[in-house]
Amino acid sequence: MANVSPQASATLGSFNTATAEDAERDVFACCASRSLAKAVAEGRPYPDADALLAAVDAAFKTLSWDDIVEAMNEHPRIGDRAVRGGMSAAEQSGAAAASDEVRQGLADGNLAYEQGFGYIFLICASGLSGQEMLEQLRARLEHDEEAERAVVREELRKITRLRMTKMLRL
Repeated sequence: MANVSPQASATLGSFNTATAEDAERDVFACCASRSLAKAVAEGRPYPDADALLAAVDAAFKTLSWDDIVEAMNEHPRIGDRAVRGGMSAAEQSGAAAASDEVRQGLADGNLAYEQGFGYIFLICASGLSGQEMLEQLRARLEHDEEAERAVVREELRKITRLRMTKMLRL
């Protein structure tokens, strides 16, 4: 399922009536966890946006750390100039517009974060400036592993909710 883009499930109704495979693919495009995609797709039909987003929230509570890592592996680094098109590029527009100094700070911070935690720095970047992302990155470098894992799970949940909302035009 890697490197998929959302189907034309432009509404909650079409998501509810899609085949299980198509619904899982759509969810997977928003969060690359097979467990999450399966859980959300199996919960259909959803009567409204609130019910769908509640299902996303509930599924996140059941994900193992391996499921979270699986999803993170599909995310580009914050500030990575290689990000072209797709959801990540739009979400990271604040980093792309940042000064050279901030972009260098993000690159250096990403490296320190990956060396310290063993995985990429993940943040719901939508609406944040590059400077705000850098400040949060620096603050999170001070976390212990347990605290940071909780933050990562929450940031991934926020990204997934945002992407599902956009994909289904909720």
